[in-house]
Formats: sequence, C-alpha cells, structure tokens
Amino acid sequence: MLEKLYIYCTGDLHSDFTYWPQTITYINKEKQKREREGASYWLIDIGDHIDRVNPVSEAFMGKGNVSLLNKANYDIVTIGNNEGITFSHEDLVNLYEKATFDVVCSNLKSKMNETPDWLKPSIQVKSESGVKIGYIGLTAPFKPFYERLHWEVASPFQALEKYMPRLKDEVDIIVVLSHLGYDDDVILAESFPDVDVIIGGHTHHLLRYGETINHTVLTATGKGGSHVGEVILTWDHQEKKLVGKEAYVKDVTHLERDEQTVIKLRQLEEEANDILSEQVTTIPHDLRVHWFQETEIIKALTTTLKKWTNADVSMLNAGMLLEPLQAGPITYGQIHRMCPHPINPCLVEVTGSALLEIVRAAESSQVKNLQLEGFGFRGKLLGKMIFSGIDIEYVSQRTEDMFIKDILHHGASIDKNKTYKLATADTFTFGAILPGVAKASVKNYFLPEFLRDILVHTLKEKYPS
Repeated sequence: MLEKLYIYCTGDLHSDFTYWPQTITYINKEKQKREREGASYWLIDIGDHIDRVNPVSEAFMGKGNVSLLNKANYDIVTIGNNEGITFSHEDLVNLYEKATFDVVCSNLKSKMNETPDWLKPSIQVKSESGVKIGYIGLTAPFKPFYERLHWEVASPFQALEKYMPRLKDEVDIIVVLSHLGYDDDVILAESFPDVDVIIGGHTHHLLRYGETINHTVLTATGKGGSHVGEVILTWDHQEKKLVGKEAYVKDVTHLERDEQTVIKLRQLEEEANDILSEQVTTIPHDLRVHWFQETEIIKALTTTLKKWTNADVSMLNAGMLLEPLQAGPITYGQIHRMCPHPINPCLVEVTGSALLEIVRAAESSQVKNLQLEGFGFRGKLLGKMIFSGIDIEYVSQRTEDMFIKDILHHGASIDKNKTYKLATADTFTFGAILPGVAKASVKNYFLPEFLRDILVHTLKEKYPS
C-alpha cells in the first residue's frame, strides 16, 4: 500500500501580513481536501514570522504573531533570527507561552536558567497509519548576539550530528526545519544523507519545484508570504520506505482573503495602535529628516549613540530616520514609524588608518545612494553619513564626491596607528557596505536595545516634558 503524506510550509513572513489572509484561504482549502481523503498533513513555519518593523509585532512583542499561528492551527515552527535576537531574553522566554504548536530548535538553549519548556530540539509525530516522522529545527547561529542575550547557540552541523543518530533509530522520515540559508542547506543535504526533506529560509530564496541534492529534497517559499510550500511524501508500507519526494510552492496572492483573518488582523492593528499611543515627550518645534542632509534629530541621535557606547567617534546614516516629527506630543508609535529597523548599536575598535578608510567610503556617493535591503535596515536609501566626535575638512565642495583633506579628532589629525572606538549601527558589521567596519576584529553589540530606544532617550533628554 502507498500512503501520501503532506507538509505545508511558510517562512520569512517578516510580519508582512499583506497576503496572510490569502495564505489562510489556501491552507484551509488544502486541509479540507486532505481531511476528506483521510490523509495526514502538517503545517510548518520555518521562522522570521515575526519582524518588529510591524507595529503589531512591536506592540505585542511578537505575541500577536503567535496568536495568528495559533488561529491557523500550525503544528510546528522553528525560530528565525528575528525571533531569536530581536527580543530580550525574558521576552523570548515568554513569547511562546500560549503557543498551541510545537517549537523545535536543536542548536539553541538558555544560559541564564532552565531552557523554556516550549523549546524542543526535535519532535516525533505519526501519520494515521503509524508512519513516524521526526522534525528537527535549526536556526542561524548569530553567536555574538545570542551571547549578549544570554542564549547559547551551537553550530547547526554539530547539533545535527548530536541528534541525528537517535532520530534515525526512532523514526521513518526525517525533516529538517532550517533557518540557515540556501548555501548551508546544500551543505546539510550533502553531509547528512539520512535527511529526507529540508524546509529552508533565511536567505529568502524561492524553490518553485524543489531541488534534490544527495537524495534530500530542498524547498523554500521566499519572503513576505506570497507563496506557500507543499511537500508530498509517498510511503510504501510493503517496502517500508519512502518511494517518492516532491516539493512545490503555490502563489497565493490572487486568492480570496479569508474574512475571519482580515477581522483578526484589524483587531490586532487597532490594539497595537492603542498600545503605541503612549506619549514619550513633547517637542517644541518640527524635526525634519532628509536623506542627504545633516538634520537636527539625526545629529542628536548620533551624538547620543557616542555617549551611550562611550565611543571616540560615532556615525549613523541619515536614511535611518524615515519620517519627520511635528511639534507637540510625541508617541512611541511615531518613533516606531520614524525608526522601525530591528537594528542594534554596535561598538567596533579600529585603527586610525582603518577609520580614515571607513569615513572616506561612507562619504562616497555609492554608499549614500545605496538602496539597501536586509541587514536589519527597513528604509530605502542609506543616505548621508552623520558623524559625532570628528570634524571633516574638504578640499572641494563642488562635486558629489567631495575630496577629504583631513579628519580631525579633538582638533588633531587622526593618528593612523592609534586604536579608536567607533559606534555605529550593527548593519555595517555585516556584508561589504563598509569593509573597514565589517572586518573589525573587536565588535561589541549593545542588546536588546534598538536604535529607536536610543532615539527615545535622545528625545527625552533633549526635550524633557
């Protein structure tokens, strides 16, 4: 006898609820179909469902997202970096208290106290006919962040090596829920041939028809909830083995919106707006923002960042602030709209020579006009870099890329051989935007506060109520 087993999956929603009602429409129809057939199915999310750029996720500290997953009757989720490193230790411990689904992540545990009951390395489920499936979760090991938040994150490969032998002995099928990214998923498939399916994400890749590597099927649904994945496994009861593995993704953007989900989202948005309406302070005049100008508020924020981190120099890009503030009472919701990014302050140690390179690169039109996606940035352009703690002297101001004559710290030229403490957004410690920052050997991340928490402090200090 052949039995079909179905897995439906989502991932990397990033709290973009635009197509969530359509996702629920699709899921509900598929569930009804499988229940009529008497087939077994599971509903999975592979992480980054939460993103604090959204007011709902911010106001409820992710618990609004959990309520949506509960309402949709999800079975299993794993943790993405947005769940793992954008909340305080206590907030993450409390996040899944009321979850009606299982949370699996094999390479994460608490360093402060007992690991919460909801966090399991893997779980085992059975189909209606008794076929045993093991689900194991893996999250991206952002070690410097997790350590600051009092979590221990292990190598995902070491975690699999630890838990795979038991799973192999106890289940018929092994499914990895991977929030590691496509490249690591390929390595996993090549290194662990006993894994049957890898449901992936983190790098926002979309695999429309799956991909088979070393007998392992990989699938992924992209970003933003526009697609839902379906994995179809065929089990031969006579041979007692899998004889078929298929993976597809379904575009749900054109489907009807589930009305109950629309109502639920509206309620969450209204409640979130009430929570975020708390007044922070009152400002006496408008505070404008501009991509390519040093405005009062971005300069003040950069200066506060320098003091907050006890740095020699600080720098922030003007594109970090998205909306102006009008004179009068200022609420947390306004500040969230102004600075929605899940970005933390960071202090790096660099030589004077490296600092000169960083400043020159930051002043280039290439960096100013960069349309950045990812690395926590939720704006459009990086914009002009604003500095505190240094003065820049230019040769000319006639061209877009002005030539730097000298950079002064406390009135003296930067000493190329001296070590300076530079505070900035953690965004620049990743990738190749500013190599001098990314390659710094000493990086200290300030968690759990975001830049908008520094902005709140700035406004309260500069304009006390």
